[in-house]
Amino acid sequence: MEATLPQNRTLLREKPPAEVQTGIENVSERSTTSGPEARDTNHPEEVGEAPSGPAPSSTAWRDNAGRLLRAVGRRLSTLAIALVAILISLLTRQHYVTAPWTRNGSVRVQVANVAPQIAGKIVELRVADNQFVHKGDVLYVIDPFDFEVAVRVGKALVDQRAADLEVKQAESTRRQRLSNLATTPEEQQIFAGNAVQAKAAYEAAAHQLAQAELNLKRTNVVSPVDGYVTNLLLRVGDFAVTGVSNISVIDSDSFWVDGYFEETKLARVCVGDRAEAQLMGYAQPILGHVKTVTRGVSVSNAAPGTQGLPNVDPIYTWVRLAQRVPVRIAIDVVPPDVPLVSGMTATVTIRQPAASDRRTWFDRIDASVVDPISDLFIGGRPPRPNCLQATSQHGPEAETIPYSKEPAVPAPEKLEPGLTPGVDLSPRNR
Repeated sequence: MEATLPQNRTLLREKPPAEVQTGIENVSERSTTSGPEARDTNHPEEVGEAPSGPAPSSTAWRDNAGRLLRAVGRRLSTLAIALVAILISLLTRQHYVTAPWTRNGSVRVQVANVAPQIAGKIVELRVADNQFVHKGDVLYVIDPFDFEVAVRVGKALVDQRAADLEVKQAESTRRQRLSNLATTPEEQQIFAGNAVQAKAAYEAAAHQLAQAELNLKRTNVVSPVDGYVTNLLLRVGDFAVTGVSNISVIDSDSFWVDGYFEETKLARVCVGDRAEAQLMGYAQPILGHVKTVTRGVSVSNAAPGTQGLPNVDPIYTWVRLAQRVPVRIAIDVVPPDVPLVSGMTATVTIRQPAASDRRTWFDRIDASVVDPISDLFIGGRPPRPNCLQATSQHGPEAETIPYSKEPAVPAPEKLEPGLTPGVDLSPRNR
């Protein structure tokens, strides 16, 4: 067997089979034929031509590697986009839930309700609706006739009481200097009592005159503040009733912004923090600072129900609404062409002092991107200590307006000088 196998191999090499010989003859016949019809360009391996490109194994390896890299790149880019979207979603949720901002803000102002201190018919109206007035400007005038008459009567009564007092004081003084032969103790007491009564009557008349003069001044109703007359419905001829408000003046120096923050955001609100109020319809924000934080809000559960029992509202454990607490924002800078109107809505954002002082772009990126990310993964920064104590360290701002003071009662000798010359002299010196 070992000797025959090499011989058979030799025979196979020397004499190929008939099918092989036939294939070789066909190939040789095709190779001798010239022209484009004789070649099949789609199958060069059938005609015995070598392909013009690189080896088939090298091309396949490069194609497979390129397809693999493209697939890996697409998956990595998709994963990166998904991670960025998740991070943005988390930061947006954190900003919405914990960042100190609120859309529930409004512009507030103090309104001076002007009411007359006397009653009478309005004979002159000197202002128009939405007009700006200064402190002390006359708003309207009440008919002064009755009050002018009262002043004249009061002056006449004061002159009468002054003369009576001066005469009775002189008589009492003269009686006190007489001897017991010319007068008696009883007479001295009577004249002294008459002088005291005359003095009391004179002082009462002087006080009544002061009241009449003050009422005459009050016929000119003036503005207590600088501001704008609003919702003016008053007309000439209307009757002004004492103590009934009939005109309102908005104090232009008392505007502020109230931001109603959710209780989950109060940990990042401190007195003195910089604040921005974005009014609807205006691009430039109003700049200010946190002045006070309200220490109490109304609790609906504290209202008594039937039979005086507490009325507790039902809540759902999976829905829990955060209470809103008013935060007063003092206005520091108002952009040009931005009118302050009480009741306008605003979006209020609190800027902490450390973040507002950052000027470079790196500091701003650190404040707007790095800090929120660190708060997201670390668990948030703790509340700043004693951030609401500044409220109790400052006393209230004193607000005053001019008010009337009673004038001093003048001496009767100044009103009627020289009325009793020589009355106080002794009869022996006459």
